[in-house]
Amino acid sequence: MEAALRNRLTYGPIMLVALGLLLWLDHAFEQWTRSWAMRTFEIDHGIGGFGLLILLVVVLPLAVVELARLFTAENVRPYRIIAGTACAALVVHAFLTQFPAFKQIAASALAFIIVFVMLFAALRRALERQTSDAIVRMAGTVLATLYLGGLAWFLVAIRVKQSDHFSGHTLKLLFVLLVVKFTDIGAYFGGRAFGRHKLIPWLSPGKTWEGLICGLLTAGAVGAAMAPFISESRPGVTGLEWHSAVIFGIILGGIGQLGDLLESLMKRDADVKDSGSSIPGFGGILDVIDSPLVASPFAYLLFSLL
Repeated sequence: MEAALRNRLTYGPIMLVALGLLLWLDHAFEQWTRSWAMRTFEIDHGIGGFGLLILLVVVLPLAVVELARLFTAENVRPYRIIAGTACAALVVHAFLTQFPAFKQIAASALAFIIVFVMLFAALRRALERQTSDAIVRMAGTVLATLYLGGLAWFLVAIRVKQSDHFSGHTLKLLFVLLVVKFTDIGAYFGGRAFGRHKLIPWLSPGKTWEGLICGLLTAGAVGAAMAPFISESRPGVTGLEWHSAVIFGIILGGIGQLGDLLESLMKRDADVKDSGSSIPGFGGILDVIDSPLVASPFAYLLFSLL
């Protein structure tokens, strides 16, 4: 068995178990804080998304470092500390939207974060008494923030948002993560078994049309399996209908593959195989989180339309 596949089969299940434990803690924390939150904040649910918040606050700044390394190939050098801090601020912002008091200032707070990323980047350049590459530095910092922190905002929102038309839940988050990652798994093994026709040979030589089809079918099957567990806020509906879940799974799986190709485009431009080497068999953190991040705003939209 080749080393890359052996590492995937070793570290993949470890990451899945760790993610499962984190999401269990996330759900349990919501139950533990339910009574306290009802008394303190006058909401009918506990504090959701705490485990996810911790994970993203730790992971996103590390992903910023990897993304900055890719940007450097085109002489785009974002300020890593500013972008990493802004990414953390964005996921904290999404976390706080579950509290009624914060909802009143949520829009202005979001605008504040985005605008001040650019301003802080400009100030950082000014402190160096340099005008060259100021625009590139500012643009790179904002792009890194929006690509990682902006997309992660939707991931947290899927977990915590509570409204008349949307009920955030751990299982909805798990739905997104599983269909996207099982698309990768189905595409990988389907491509190895049946792959004949290259998908985009100049960009990602290892991907095939047959692998993509197997991946999407796997995503649809995972979606159908998750359907009974996805509760909805509409009266009389106790779960996501299986045919809708299949469609959701295929759409999110396909978008996740587009996210993977987007990162492949950046890696090809930077002339590197992986964004990093922190996770054996997978590459860097960015290689693991790119697909779920890109799929998250579409998942947020799909669940909002139910």
